[in-house]
Amino acid sequence: MVPSSGSDPNRRPAADPTRRPAADPAAGLRLERTLAAITAADPGALTAARDRQDHLTKPPGSLGLLEEVSVQLAGLAGSCPPPMPEPAAVAVFAADHGVHAQGVSVWPQEVTAQMVANFLASGAAVNALAAQTGARVVVVDVGVATPVPDSDAAPDRLLRRRVRAGTADMTRAPAMTRQEAIHAIEVGIGVAADLVDDGCRCLLTGDMGIANTTASAALIAAFTGADPDDVTGHGAGIDDTTRQHKAGVVGKALDLHRPDPHDPVGVVAAVGGLEHAAIAGFVLGAAARRVPVILDGVIASSAALVAAALSPDALAACLAGHRSVEPGHSIALRHLGLHPLVDLGLRLGEGTGALLALPLVQAAVRALRDMATFDSAGVSGENG
Repeated sequence: MVPSSGSDPNRRPAADPTRRPAADPAAGLRLERTLAAITAADPGALTAARDRQDHLTKPPGSLGLLEEVSVQLAGLAGSCPPPMPEPAAVAVFAADHGVHAQGVSVWPQEVTAQMVANFLASGAAVNALAAQTGARVVVVDVGVATPVPDSDAAPDRLLRRRVRAGTADMTRAPAMTRQEAIHAIEVGIGVAADLVDDGCRCLLTGDMGIANTTASAALIAAFTGADPDDVTGHGAGIDDTTRQHKAGVVGKALDLHRPDPHDPVGVVAAVGGLEHAAIAGFVLGAAARRVPVILDGVIASSAALVAAALSPDALAACLAGHRSVEPGHSIALRHLGLHPLVDLGLRLGEGTGALLALPLVQAAVRALRDMATFDSAGVSGENG
């Protein structure tokens, strides 16, 4: 959601995304154009939505966070009421991580590709919840290390946008080059644009990548200044000893690269994942098209830190679907000034938390649009 007045006062200003290798003068042009298209929430629509909320047949503020969501989406769309955020699509960005070699996960790296196949066969949690909410699922191979075979069951669901076959081990080298980071960001921008052009009016983030919570912790620490131990959780089921080792791995990578939060592309190139970069672009692409994007868990929020560092106004399009049990998620949400819509103790990823929040986002807009005002219903207000 739009940052509140109590959001992190240490949030840094937007950085210059044009710092890129001279060897490729075309790199980043789509990113630059997207950033130029992102504007702040429309103040007139925000005022109109707040005024309408105050005149609906209910005590002011009685719908709580739903009222704030409706006002935010009015400001994003530039109209009151805003359009209904439907149909919706969740994009599951999949990639692998070289830091897996450091023993930060109990799962073998091959699981990433295996789960991509499961998504395509509609056998995962994201598929079940998407079916419940009526959302479309697309899977984006932005950097899976193991080749992903074609799917006869869902030939149009897999988007092959691979930048490279997984990242490098960030404790030994940058996770990717700057050019690769920009390429991955632009993959996300392109996916958002394609979905909006196809009629989607609400986008949801999804992710898949063994060891991606390690990269997420590194990104959150880099952008917020938090201690690696405070942002590193148990991921997909590691024990306390392995979690402590994982925090040390995050600290080692940060000590090696000393990423500058004023250079968000450099940060994601040094310690991020290809799916993080792509999700950051997905957020930027949604904001540029003035379509809301519901963020999932810790991977999405760490990617949103990249997007927000590139364009603070992109947060006008962002809604926090839920609060993950990963400790870094709450730290990232606080830094972004976002308030989660649900808190169910989730830690799966895939887009599941965003999908569970989708009906709430839609309900918020429907209430603003369809409820009667005191005058139209002939109901006496508090001063009547």
